[in-house]
Amino acid sequence: MPMIRDKASLLSEPMVGSIYGADISSSFSIGSMLKENVPINLPWSRLFNSHLGIFGNTGSGKSNTLAKLYTTLFKEKHVFLKNKSQFVIMDFNGEYTDDQIIKGTEKRVTKLNQRSEGDRFMIESSHFWDAETLSLLFQATNNTQQPFIRRVLNGRERYKNVPGSLRNYVIKTFEKAFSSGEPKPDALELSREIAKIIKCEPLQNLLKGMVYNYQHKYFRDSSWRYYNSNGDGFDAYMKPIINCIDVDVLDEFSELILRFYLQLCSDVVLGYAQYEHIQPVLSRAKSSISGLRNVLKVVEVSPPPVLLDVISFKKCKSDIKKILPLLIAKNYYANHKDSESLGSPPTRTLHIIIDEAHNILSEQSTREHEIWKDYRLELFEEIIKEGRKYGVFLTLASQRPADISPTIISQIHNFFIHRLVNERDLNLIDNTISTLDLSSKSLIPTLAKGCCVVTGTAFELPMILKVDPLLKEHRPSSDDVDLEKLWAHHPLL
Repeated sequence: MPMIRDKASLLSEPMVGSIYGADISSSFSIGSMLKENVPINLPWSRLFNSHLGIFGNTGSGKSNTLAKLYTTLFKEKHVFLKNKSQFVIMDFNGEYTDDQIIKGTEKRVTKLNQRSEGDRFMIESSHFWDAETLSLLFQATNNTQQPFIRRVLNGRERYKNVPGSLRNYVIKTFEKAFSSGEPKPDALELSREIAKIIKCEPLQNLLKGMVYNYQHKYFRDSSWRYYNSNGDGFDAYMKPIINCIDVDVLDEFSELILRFYLQLCSDVVLGYAQYEHIQPVLSRAKSSISGLRNVLKVVEVSPPPVLLDVISFKKCKSDIKKILPLLIAKNYYANHKDSESLGSPPTRTLHIIIDEAHNILSEQSTREHEIWKDYRLELFEEIIKEGRKYGVFLTLASQRPADISPTIISQIHNFFIHRLVNERDLNLIDNTISTLDLSSKSLIPTLAKGCCVVTGTAFELPMILKVDPLLKEHRPSSDDVDLEKLWAHHPLL
């Protein structure tokens, strides 16, 4: 214990920093300690070699912290990052599409617009033509609809390199439908949809006047020509029309829907499937594809990587905002995972940064099918649990951490916690962050804007950090509205 007349000495700034686990050998600083006003050099190597969580209510400064963290990284370590790391920002509000974080040719901005043609995300064909992905995108049921989708993809894989195979598939399907010994009326409705997809007007006109005779079980067109098991009607009147179609001009989205209808038509005729069991997944597929077409482009090989990819979902509807991050994260993660060999240290790192992460990692969402939500969470849980082996790291920023899956939160290593006042959020922080002491926790609801509690495996003790604000042109586009300036009386009025 100190005694009267003992000498008292103030610790030097480097010593204060070292007590809190700061790296005195680096110049990686994003702010200073709130009480001591000592600039802190963060241990960047341990920080970015981990999963990060940046949490705080709206207006608390978390966007500035996220931008400051990565702006400083690119400024201080830019020369070391080239060809060694890739950073991907999923930007739900369009806050990082200008000169934030980094600018120039090493930053690629993709502004997705669901309502009109513009930038599109390049997704590899192998990831798009995937039974698991398509089953969950279209909320396919386990027992009937998922096996149906697998049959579609297996057929495509078997014959995709055979010239003219898709046109032959159309011909054979129509031949089954209109030359069958036991024709099915549902096949006529499906055939009309197929004719619309391939945009064959003569075939559409022929099928428009087609009727089914339930008593004698045959088809008859408007010219009283019959289509039955002997095949004469099909060979004479329908096959010459289909022989002239060109299905090679269809894009991948139209091809997918076409193959769905061809498979269902064939299954219905052969008795492998019931129309009413499969039709719902076709309706969902058509609805989803119409939205995906403007924001996705299927390519054989992804474009060459850049240092920073920013993908903006600002002009996308909520359903697309939930679907696309799943596809994008899976695309980047699978490509990176395939390029690394397990058992040896990663040669490259991938950093996926998700701003407003509660939009896609929430367990509370009721807008989607439970199967789809479980898969989405499982994918990101796999990334956060297994990704470190391959050099894949997540940075999550959110104003509602309690809405995010507890499994994901529990795997985060280092936290920047701004002001939080909701009791559920505070309980989550209390239950999942073992490095947070009671004193620091009690300050969270009263932290000023720009201040945050920093804690985690990279730090010896929790500390209260005041993050330096970025210049206006480099800040995310999330500043508060200046009502005094906005509502100021104009002198000319």
